[in-house]
Amino acid sequence: MGATITEKILAAHCEGQDVTPGAYVMAKVDFCLGNDITAPIAIEQFEKSGFEEVFDRSRIALVPDHFTPNKDIKTATLCKQLRRFARKHDIEHYWEVGRVGIEHALLPEQGLVGPGDLVVGADSHTCTYGALGAVSTGVGSTDLAACFATGEVWLRSPESMKFTFRGRLPRWVGGKDLILYTIGRIGVDGALYRAMEFCGPVIETLSMDGRLTMCNMAIEAGGMSGIVPPDEVTRDYCEGRLKREARYLRSDEDAKYVETYDWDVSELSPQVAAPFLPSNAAPVEEFKGVEIDQVVIGSCTNGRISDLREAARILEGRTAAPSVRVIVLPATRRIYRQALDEGLIATFIEAEAAVSTPTCGPCLGGHMGVLAAGERALTTTNRNFRGRMGHQTSEVYLCGPAVAAASAVTGRITHPDELEG
Repeated sequence: MGATITEKILAAHCEGQDVTPGAYVMAKVDFCLGNDITAPIAIEQFEKSGFEEVFDRSRIALVPDHFTPNKDIKTATLCKQLRRFARKHDIEHYWEVGRVGIEHALLPEQGLVGPGDLVVGADSHTCTYGALGAVSTGVGSTDLAACFATGEVWLRSPESMKFTFRGRLPRWVGGKDLILYTIGRIGVDGALYRAMEFCGPVIETLSMDGRLTMCNMAIEAGGMSGIVPPDEVTRDYCEGRLKREARYLRSDEDAKYVETYDWDVSELSPQVAAPFLPSNAAPVEEFKGVEIDQVVIGSCTNGRISDLREAARILEGRTAAPSVRVIVLPATRRIYRQALDEGLIATFIEAEAAVSTPTCGPCLGGHMGVLAAGERALTTTNRNFRGRMGHQTSEVYLCGPAVAAASAVTGRITHPDELEG
């Protein structure tokens, strides 16, 4: 019996241990990370346990991205803990305000994670890096503390699911729509602690930005990880960028999957997920006329340059509806600068949007876009749970950047073809 790409990567990090689905293993990690919410807890546990040195200062990232810049004394204190720990242990990958980006866009951009890697992070969306052909998953802060010290993590080898996408993507449909459609079909627990492997002709033509978006939201289906088998798109992205040697692996043809899905998405409409679950996904046409108060374009899901280009294409020469607040969040400093050089930032400002330094900000109801009671947001972020972006009676709808931009102009959920038909 052949092996899946996930099983092959785990086996390479487990020194001969059994990695069949359900087996528990101690695995050596290639990279680990924490942010300004989760890393302080890991740091406290690391120090309480008496550890004096980290396992490898070049394989740890500390990313103060959730409350960047700090919004109050509490968040400033959390970031101070990261700063102190980074200086004490000479951590190579720590970024200050003005240099930092959103972790799940920043680390791939910096070449710190890549094909064949095993990556763990104290953030549920660590599954993003599976787009590069890595096994990447979120862990608890105590697990991260142990990883800081030992470079190892305790995991259960997951079952794998295979998702094959065929056909040709329609206009305005991208990675965000594919993953919302997938979650809508299988539910928020449809891939519970499983590896979601995305493949097929559509995935092969999907940009790395689109793949990162898809794997980012594997956790929203309950997945332990999402993964895309490496190909020429992966090689082109990693060439001259990756700091380590890439290990390009693929699943065997006779690999075993617990479930398989095969979809032709040639007629797929842009997707919108209604409150209060990402699985409440349906074609944008079904939400026509739903009025909104706020639009957010950005986050670790859709704050990359292709997302900003798509939004700017629709906003060019237009302004936001008077009733709508528009917030644009480039995911990294490099993306921000590129958007500036391409004139995208000017387009957003002329459309009367607020453009922010890279931050998770409103995605988690942290700051810079928190919703009041009864307000409704349409956002390119990844979660729409009750109270996620603010008040418990507020509502969050999820979508891709094209739908977000079109809706910002009209003040209601809108198919981009209404403006760009």
